[in-house]
Amino acid sequence: MTKSRLVGLQLLFGWMNLVLAVPSIYLMLGMPLVMRQHGWSGAEIGLFQLAALPAIFKFLLAVPVQRVRLGRGHFVHWLLSLCALLLALYWLIGRHSLIGDRMTLFALTFAISIAATWADIPLNALAVQCLPRSEQLRAGSIRSAALFVGAIVGGGVMILVQARMGWQAPFWMMGGGLLIGALPFLLLRAQAALAEQAEPREAPTGLIADWAGFFHQPGAQQWTLLLLTSFPFIGAAWLYLKPLLLDMGMQLERVAFIVGIVGGTTGALFSLLGGQMVPILGIARAIVWYLLAALAALAALTLSVWAELGTIWLIASATGVAASMGAISALMFGLTMFFTRNQRNASDYALQTTMFTVARLAVPIAAGVLLDYMGYAGMLLTMTLAVLLSAALALRVRGKVERLALSILDGERA
Repeated sequence: MTKSRLVGLQLLFGWMNLVLAVPSIYLMLGMPLVMRQHGWSGAEIGLFQLAALPAIFKFLLAVPVQRVRLGRGHFVHWLLSLCALLLALYWLIGRHSLIGDRMTLFALTFAISIAATWADIPLNALAVQCLPRSEQLRAGSIRSAALFVGAIVGGGVMILVQARMGWQAPFWMMGGGLLIGALPFLLLRAQAALAEQAEPREAPTGLIADWAGFFHQPGAQQWTLLLLTSFPFIGAAWLYLKPLLLDMGMQLERVAFIVGIVGGTTGALFSLLGGQMVPILGIARAIVWYLLAALAALAALTLSVWAELGTIWLIASATGVAASMGAISALMFGLTMFFTRNQRNASDYALQTTMFTVARLAVPIAAGVLLDYMGYAGMLLTMTLAVLLSAALALRVRGKVERLALSILDGERA
């Protein structure tokens, strides 16, 4: 495969990850600001977040994608079908303003969440199929960067677009971006079909046996522990940065700029840089160094809050949290692709991302309880200690995870 084609594929997968992330971020993280302006209660806004539940059941959504074959290059056909469904939902939700029709808005948001979550499965299964193993860490870093950019676009830009151009404009823009990304996949059907034919045929197994088989891979259990512990604690600290900075006396506009724009941009840049550094450092060292960077950033943030060191320290440590979070997420997304088996690309990818999502959602809930009882300093100290334990775990298992990843890469070369 030529270098220009590899670059084109990486950009295509990155663009699609971006346009699939934006609608959920816009509707569930950006829209609450508009809801509040239109008189929604706090409880109503909180219940609206239940529209994100489909992400927890991604492993079930992967079953038909993996097992129901829609012709040659069936992952492409699954992706295009789900993109068509998303376009139809954008048209339905964007016909007229639904901000006063709570049930209809929730129902359509829930449907969009299902379709976007579902479309993510064949998209990244195709990335595993079409990209060489040596390119999959880079694909993970691009995906991580796309999610940070998606947070800026969905949580900020689209709100401004809606305020200035009306209810319909964001959905027309999201639909246009999706269409631009989906059409080139028509050209990938032949390559996807060839990749399917090249995979060794295995007898189909039951669902439970399929999922259990993932954990029976050498090193998979150690990798699962890393997947569950490396990101959620620093992610929880990042989630509470906005209220923390507000409570420390910063103005709302300044908080939005620091966390939303500067933090999102920093996360995206270090996602790309983190992916580039993995081949230089090696997977084992990268895992440990990225977690140590997260530990240092969280320790600095905790000290800044506890000792009341002032605004400059808070901003600097918050930027460090964003940088280390970007590097870690890039590594996690890249290794997720490494740990998918032939003939089970969709199911293995969805199983891993489901575990990642459950941990990412559960830890902030616990962090919120700690915040209520221990304050910001106590909550951040607990998250820092949790990252310390995660780094200790990484030191223990890094060698086995790297050996499995290298064996997978060597197997492809052979």
